[in-house]
Amino acid sequence: MKKILTLNEISSVIYDHLDTNEYTIAGDVQSPDALLLRSAKIHDYEFNEELLCIGRAGAGTNNIPIERCSKDGIVVFNTPGANANGVKELVLCSLLMSGRKVIESIEWVKSQKCKGDDVPSLVEKNKSKFAGPEVIGKKLGIIGMGAIGGMVANVAIALGMEVTGYDPYMSIDSALGLTRTVKITKSLDKILIESDYITIHIPLNEKTKNLIGKDTIPKLKNNVIIMNFSRGGLVDNAALLSALDKKHIQKYITDFPTEDLLCRDDIITLPHLGASTPEAEDNCAAMAAMQIDDYIKNGNITNSVNLPACKLPRSSEIRLSLVHSNVKNMVGQITSALGLEDHNISNMINASRGEYAYTLIDVDDAPSDDCINILKKIDGMIKVRVI
Repeated sequence: MKKILTLNEISSVIYDHLDTNEYTIAGDVQSPDALLLRSAKIHDYEFNEELLCIGRAGAGTNNIPIERCSKDGIVVFNTPGANANGVKELVLCSLLMSGRKVIESIEWVKSQKCKGDDVPSLVEKNKSKFAGPEVIGKKLGIIGMGAIGGMVANVAIALGMEVTGYDPYMSIDSALGLTRTVKITKSLDKILIESDYITIHIPLNEKTKNLIGKDTIPKLKNNVIIMNFSRGGLVDNAALLSALDKKHIQKYITDFPTEDLLCRDDIITLPHLGASTPEAEDNCAAMAAMQIDDYIKNGNITNSVNLPACKLPRSSEIRLSLVHSNVKNMVGQITSALGLEDHNISNMINASRGEYAYTLIDVDDAPSDDCINILKKIDGMIKVRVI
């Protein structure tokens, strides 16, 4: 019986993909084979030797010590695209309410309570204060054309906007999913200079931190509206606030509020609602559960953030899963070790990602403990598992 430790409340749809006859799933299991979590921070978590993988029911993995996991041979999964529609809908909502001053108008109308029969005339007299432009014909720049960015692009085209996307790492699948009239650029400056609205959909890392900051804000079109539903650190708050004070930026909408962003008329802050829909939570939980199940049972890796994607159809009952350094002659040393016991390799695959690599090997019979120990002692070998 394998054990999965849940560190957050997870949708019950996981039980559609994780058989309780095969898994013990709870928030208090000891020495788990897998962790399943949402936003729980585990940078100080002590990994047990049996831990094979971590499933993050969501896209961001800033709450997980990725490099430490890699060094320990622990696969970290996320669920890209599973919450994309939920985020897309909130971006669309923000796009429409940002220029039309919807929130301001609602608050003003509330303030007219107790004005009695004067309310209709007051509304007519003051409605011009909340006038705002339509989005049709306006230019939307999208930074990051993954699952969310692509969905936003297609909806914006349907609204009559001119859409340009920027993503130097855009996948073929993402490109094929775009409406024909979406433009793609390799120039971030083009997005900054030309866009009336900008929405950001990229991960936060050292290269993207403060992407909208003191170096890029001067390039922005005057009165631009910026939406950030990805990560707070992508925008330099100090530089942003200065630009708002100067009316260079018209409005900022973000799902990541901090103290300095509150109580301003030109900033709309939301409490990280992007994926807060029952559909998104179910989709993320289901995808994470399936990835954990496939890795534990078959060693297949899908949507890992630290190890290469690697899938191999089963050709025998015995399979070896090997996490190791991406160095020369590693595969040769592995096959040589198996050759010492005349094991027949019926199928195998090797893939690499940066300094780490992964090998799956199907053999006709189980290697002895001595053979497994030889494999474990190969220089650069991180984790060896017989499935």
